[in-house]
Amino acid sequence: MIDREEVSAVLDLIRPSLNADGGDVTLVDVTEDGKVVVELTGACKGCPLSQLTLANGIERILKERVPGVVAVVPAE
Repeated sequence: MIDREEVSAVLDLIRPSLNADGGDVTLVDVTEDGKVVVELTGACKGCPLSQLTLANGIERILKERVPGVVAVVPAE
């Protein structure tokens, strides 16, 4: 099982980069199958590059730093 606190701590490391562009990220859920559900807020919420931010930024870093993370998906 993925440690939710560990995921949250890594998101705290990523957050200043998002804040610099007027955005933010909120942890919604960590599923048993390794998916991290997040909600992008602020400028990131409607940004056309938000999928790139999720895949190339948030997901890549979480996979590197938190064992068991298989994907980062946006909240529905």
